[in-house]
Amino acid sequence: MSFSSTSPWATGKACRSGPFPRRSFEIGAVVVAFIYWWPLAAAYIAWKVAGYPALSELRGMVGRGADWQAGMRKSRFAQAFEAADLRGTGNLAFDDYRRSELDRLDAQRKALQEESKAFAEFVEELKRAKDREQFDAFMAKRGNTGPTQSV
Repeated sequence: MSFSSTSPWATGKACRSGPFPRRSFEIGAVVVAFIYWWPLAAAYIAWKVAGYPALSELRGMVGRGADWQAGMRKSRFAQAFEAADLRGTGNLAFDDYRRSELDRLDAQRKALQEESKAFAEFVEELKRAKDREQFDAFMAKRGNTGPTQSV
């Protein structure tokens, strides 16, 4: 049975992931690359996830360094949240309420951080006292039952 060059099986349109022979070769090559030299396979998968960028685009991404996420598009929700945070909602009463609540929450956060720091210092002092007590007990026991030295 032969397929004509216009059939969907010959063009790969019948298969969602592309023509079968090319896709199976690609998967097999990635598996073999992971077995023999995993950095090559990891680089290929990263290149594939990035959308097959050209070499010049890759250089641009690497050149931007930590700023590569800045070029990525933000979701509409994130854009709306940032816009509302910067310019307010337009309702002055709500903006005042939100500002006062955020200030109150910030004060609570600072108070909790101070309490946490004080508690950590307290626990550290308890550990130090317990260690000192155990050391003193050891020294007292050692001093009473230690070997006698004759000179």
